[in-house]
Amino acid sequence: MTLNLTTRAALLASALALSTAAYAETPADTLVVAHTIDDIISLDPAQSFEFSGNDVNNNTYDRLVDFDPLDMDAGFKPSLAESWEVSEDGLSITFTIREGVTFHSGNPVRAEDAAWSLQRAVKLDKTPAFILTQFGFTADNAEEKITADGNTLTLVMDKPYAPSFVLNCLTANIASVVDKETVLANEQDGDLGNGWLNTNEAGSGAYTLAAWRPNEAVQLAAYEDYWQGAPAMKRVIVRNVAESSAQRLLLEQGDIDVARNLTPTDVESIGAVEGVKIQDEPRGRMMYMGLNQKDELLSNPAVIEAMKYLVDYEGITGSFLKGQFTTHQAFLPLGYLGVLEDQPWTYDVEKAKQILADAGIEGGTITTRIRDLREYIDVAQTLQASMAQAGLTLEIEQMTGAQVLDAYRAREVPIFIGEWGPDYSDPNTNAATFAYNPDNSDEAQAVGLLAWRNAYAVPEEMNEATVAATLEKDADKRAQMYKDIQAQYQAEAPIIPLFQRIEQAGLQDNVKNWFSGGAVTSVIYRQVTKGE
Repeated sequence: MTLNLTTRAALLASALALSTAAYAETPADTLVVAHTIDDIISLDPAQSFEFSGNDVNNNTYDRLVDFDPLDMDAGFKPSLAESWEVSEDGLSITFTIREGVTFHSGNPVRAEDAAWSLQRAVKLDKTPAFILTQFGFTADNAEEKITADGNTLTLVMDKPYAPSFVLNCLTANIASVVDKETVLANEQDGDLGNGWLNTNEAGSGAYTLAAWRPNEAVQLAAYEDYWQGAPAMKRVIVRNVAESSAQRLLLEQGDIDVARNLTPTDVESIGAVEGVKIQDEPRGRMMYMGLNQKDELLSNPAVIEAMKYLVDYEGITGSFLKGQFTTHQAFLPLGYLGVLEDQPWTYDVEKAKQILADAGIEGGTITTRIRDLREYIDVAQTLQASMAQAGLTLEIEQMTGAQVLDAYRAREVPIFIGEWGPDYSDPNTNAATFAYNPDNSDEAQAVGLLAWRNAYAVPEEMNEATVAATLEKDADKRAQMYKDIQAQYQAEAPIIPLFQRIEQAGLQDNVKNWFSGGAVTSVIYRQVTKGE
């Protein structure tokens, strides 16, 4: 299905009307969402790496494998690839492409399109390209290692990686299959259609991109010929509403169906309003505390151990982070293969004092830098108070996010409090940054590794275990390997997982099957319905 200019204009007009007018109730076949979407930079799946852009692409494109929004516990499942076979040596996977699927242009989805899409992403080498290139693909070898033959696609990798590792990575948006013919028809100066796909789409997903007004609204239109069935919601309109109070008011007035950026105060207010409800959903983002090992005091094992008992876990999640985070003390989020759910630390100032006393530590001062977001400042100030009870002084400097990030990447933040979000749905996404750092020297400049940013010289056996887990083919054994890594990590690492983020969406009572993506993917709209 293609959208002519008249149709696009009509859809855009309706989107803008909804963004300015008040309605007592949204149309029965339209889902209206309030969200902060000013982070969209590009809609090209080979480039997009922002939360809101991925939300759009997750609904306009399909991938070889994907998730069932109504059964996330099942993990990845066949999508455009109806089946796959791993070679005996484990170095290649051959996918059989589902027949009868069409792109929004009406062109058939072919193995050739899938191979070209992956080659294209590797060649463009935009920010998310590492998700694919970690398997040995390069711009020079992509056409040799990623090939199509009839209705099959074969990936030849540099190592016999665990099939679950490869398949999990292929659920990421960078692995979206694009319409080769349509994209090449819009190529300019050898950009492989990147300029055009920044603001357009060429997918086969449940929705087409009807309109995008940066910092205002995105509108999606149902693709009636979608291979898994036409969505019930014929339009999805996502309005950029930054303020939680504004989202709450729109929800209470019936002008929107879903509010996605609510503060604990507004969540509490909505809970008392008839006709609306709150849905909690764990996301993949982890708030953690990094103790920079370049700091003489923080590099003391006794201080590392004591700090784990100076965080008021229950007090924080029961007050200013109420409903927004839950205590989680392992680097893999709930929802991931191999997650460790043990919580070995509690708030215990007396125990922390004893650990420090036994090590002969009588006090010390640490100056740190905190991003000027209320939740991070509140956590830091709570930590400051508990450290003071244990004889340690924490001096806090507030800075912008960019300033803190620059200093953090330069290994200059003594105690870092912030969040880390997984880049793809496999456990390696966090293991490879929290528990892997083969070169701890300043010259390594491994800014993508949290271990390196905190100058944590990861023990060699943990580095080796992290690599070995990417090669283990048995999923149960692989899951246990990650649990073992996390157990060792909890015992000694100076980067301390604290809380896992919870998304609290405000919904009209008639909205059913809303799913914001859980810990492993982005929002999915095709299963959403409205009923009494």
